[in-house]
Amino acid sequence: MASSLPSPTVPALRAAVRRRARRVSTQSWTIAQTAVAAAAAWGLARLLHETPFFAPIAAVIALGVARGQRTRRAIELVFGVALGIAVADLIVIALGTGTLVIALVVALAMVAALILNAGALFISQAATSAILVATLEPPTNGLSPDRFLDCLIGGAVALLVGQVLFPRDPVRAMARAAAPVTSDLAVALEAVAEGLRTGDIDRARRGLAIARATDDDLAAFYDAVALARETVSVLGPARRARERLPAYAEAAQRMDYAVRNTRVLARRAIAAIRRHGAAPSELADAVSLLADAVMALAEQLDDPQAEAQTRRLALAAAARATAVLDDGLGLSHSVIVGQVRSTAVDLLRGSGLSAEQARRALDGSDEQAGHAPVPD
Repeated sequence: MASSLPSPTVPALRAAVRRRARRVSTQSWTIAQTAVAAAAAWGLARLLHETPFFAPIAAVIALGVARGQRTRRAIELVFGVALGIAVADLIVIALGTGTLVIALVVALAMVAALILNAGALFISQAATSAILVATLEPPTNGLSPDRFLDCLIGGAVALLVGQVLFPRDPVRAMARAAAPVTSDLAVALEAVAEGLRTGDIDRARRGLAIARATDDDLAAFYDAVALARETVSVLGPARRARERLPAYAEAAQRMDYAVRNTRVLARRAIAAIRRHGAAPSELADAVSLLADAVMALAEQLDDPQAEAQTRRLALAAAARATAVLDDGLGLSHSVIVGQVRSTAVDLLRGSGLSAEQARRALDGSDEQAGHAPVPD
């Protein structure tokens, strides 16, 4: 039976390749840090014994690319590995290896982690490292602290490399992580606008596909903000980083909301085009103005003095969409108007306005355009 799923187009494949290349570029500094930390941990631990393979493993774990609170996560993972090794060494020396010993080693390692009130990462790493010891590298010369020390060396080297010797510039890292989110969202909105303007349903579908593909970039943006917050708290860097961190943190949250609203907007645009063809040009222009506002927000993150442009474009988009309500639109078009206004609020909040300030700005824009404030 033939698949009903459409084949990917050449532009879609190119966009996918660009997104993956961009992900590699965004994480290139972390990759370099991890490689250096692994090599340094191996070299230092070899001063203790000949095969310290747990040291680079601990370093890689501690500088993992996963999203979250890196310093706390690194400490949890390293001590989880060390605890699992210690438990496994004791059990294997006493009972040897075997199927039941594996079960016992894993259970006791997890119990020990729970007794220490550890988190889920600590517990899973304790179990995993215990399995490695019991299966791949069981102790042969009695109890030795070497592997336990390997883990501590690996974790310490990772923290030293990542947080002290070669920390990322937090502002630059956040800017690089924000760029693909704002770029893709602007492209998605412009594609939806063009679909509405011309009645081209494939353009609107492309916009929806781009908006749906931003999850990884959003996660990287959140990760960059989290790592910047840790860098600021650990090293207390320059005033510029402390000042820009709240703006980027707020922008990440608001871009997340804007992406969700854009997905709804794109779905309603597809439904409207399917039923009615091209939309009123003012509605398409409103969506296009949102795309311009997104790019203005990206510029504002680099230059805080550019906030007026973001707000002007977001309010213009909302006002242009609201004006179309007088034309007796159908349900799909009315929903698009609502989503344009919601996305405009997200961008106003991302520009630094509070919820109340954004609402007042939107109401003021409605009144200037000769409309009663529209409830959102």
